[in-house]
Amino acid sequence: MGLRGLLESIIKSALEPLYTVKATLTQSNTNGLSLLGTLLAPALPLFLTNNPLPDGYPWGKLTDYGNNPYRECPSTGVTRYYELTVSRGVIAPDGYERDVLLVNGAFPGPLIEANWGDWIVVDVYNNITGPEEGTAIHWHGFLQHETPWEDGAPGISQCPVPPRRKYRYEFLASLYGSSWYHAHYSAQFAGGVLGPIVIHGPTQEQYDIDLGPVLLSDWYHKEYFDIIKEMLAPNGSPRVLSDNNLINGKMNFDCSTVAANDTTPCRNNAGLSKFKLQTGKTHRMRLVNTGADGVQRFSIDEHMLTVIAEDFVPVKPYNTSVVTLGVGQRADLLVTANIGQPNSSFWMRSNLTSCSPARQPNAVALVYYDQADTESTPSSRAWDIPDPGTCDNEDLGITEPLYPIPLPEPTFTQTMDIEVFKNASNVTLWRFNGVSMRTDYNNPVILLANEGNFSYPEEWNVENYYSNSSVRIIVRNKGPVPHPMHLHGHNFYILHEGPGEWDGTIIRPENPHRRDVHLVRGNGHLVIQFDGAPGIWAFHCHIAWHASGGFLASLIIEPEKIMEMNIPRDVQQNCRAWEKWSKHNVVDQIDSGT
Repeated sequence: MGLRGLLESIIKSALEPLYTVKATLTQSNTNGLSLLGTLLAPALPLFLTNNPLPDGYPWGKLTDYGNNPYRECPSTGVTRYYELTVSRGVIAPDGYERDVLLVNGAFPGPLIEANWGDWIVVDVYNNITGPEEGTAIHWHGFLQHETPWEDGAPGISQCPVPPRRKYRYEFLASLYGSSWYHAHYSAQFAGGVLGPIVIHGPTQEQYDIDLGPVLLSDWYHKEYFDIIKEMLAPNGSPRVLSDNNLINGKMNFDCSTVAANDTTPCRNNAGLSKFKLQTGKTHRMRLVNTGADGVQRFSIDEHMLTVIAEDFVPVKPYNTSVVTLGVGQRADLLVTANIGQPNSSFWMRSNLTSCSPARQPNAVALVYYDQADTESTPSSRAWDIPDPGTCDNEDLGITEPLYPIPLPEPTFTQTMDIEVFKNASNVTLWRFNGVSMRTDYNNPVILLANEGNFSYPEEWNVENYYSNSSVRIIVRNKGPVPHPMHLHGHNFYILHEGPGEWDGTIIRPENPHRRDVHLVRGNGHLVIQFDGAPGIWAFHCHIAWHASGGFLASLIIEPEKIMEMNIPRDVQQNCRAWEKWSKHNVVDQIDSGT
């Protein structure tokens, strides 16, 4: 046996506990009431049909290539109703049992599904007890231009929903594609408050089966609050290591690696996610990085992947064997089951990149063709494509929106630096645009702005862009760590990304890429531009621990129009309920609050 064979044998032996197919735990033990990751998870339709179908489609004659999605949203006249209850529970997604936060008793939470142009109404019930906490839900990627107070960012667009209370969110599905919802209160989403969203819309791509969401998530065995408490203690480290990596909330874990003094119940071979492909058919998969920190590299052994959308933006299809996603990013893929025989099986993989702090970075799931034994172990080989170590997204030269929109001239340009520092108490924090942010749960910026108050404490980190219609931001990363930069309320143009300082080059100004999250590499730059919509919009790193450490700014667009908004009384009533609760209960806000 040569050196390469010896190394492969050692690695295979070390990873064998992670690749065992036969599960020792039930789905309810690992994921509560969720069916994601099982063969019982239903395929999705091309669109929902319990609604009018003008010209055969809910969106009529609108197309993904011929209509501007930001100006030509259909009006379907349909409202979809959902209820989400957030509560505590105990599950073991990878076999290590831990306290989590569940949505409707499930991790991941249930799917929210609608057609492009539908209104969505979600009643969120805060049943978090033992101890109690507030919560707020962000509908990631939704523009909220009609309803900026429904964006779900506490201290910015609303007060938190107090314990034992309900809050109703109402918003328009003005874009289409794949996304997710998650808590925006502290780092709650790292504790389990998240779930997938699918908005059906037009596509010129042909496929046979929609397999639905494929959620990729680093996983932590400590509760999110305990992680933050350690991280933000004097001399604490901002580098938080994940314990595992999950696909649709599932993965095995080697319980022999648990610390000797850790008596937490742990079972090997908890169970892997499974997917079934129909031989010869083309399948759509909707990837979402729902993790707290890690950059994911997704692949299916021996299968090429065709990317047809990134975030809520249909793109000109391109083929790849590996898709890279930072936290919050999405990619819609087509994969055809045309490798091997009808009884073939393959490994699906999602590996955390080398710049993602992780103790066990490799997630796997099982892909079975329709005649395969669904208890068999695949013998497929991974693609030989090494991690480049740059932790950046695909080359902007190949990721081009299907509907072209030329870059307008900016009316305002700003440079915003990312820095890490230690405060006077020796706590390591993040500073964005010169400020480490801390929100005030009791005074949402949008309500103050609606009253004509535009003077805020510096620590709220609010930037007022006044009536500027096209804002360009040059993000300069002064440290070695990459950051997935997310702007609420907009799909921004991506002008350039790379190492060092920006040299002024713009990639494809006649049709630059657009999305709502993009990675800025360590010691590099990211240049974005957006067509401002009236409101208060969070701009932040989507790594939970960085946002907790103050890495967030709020951007005011068109303050005069904010003052004219008719904000529903429910928003004020929720603030009064939160004020009453917080007056008689300790709000343990040990981080930025978002």
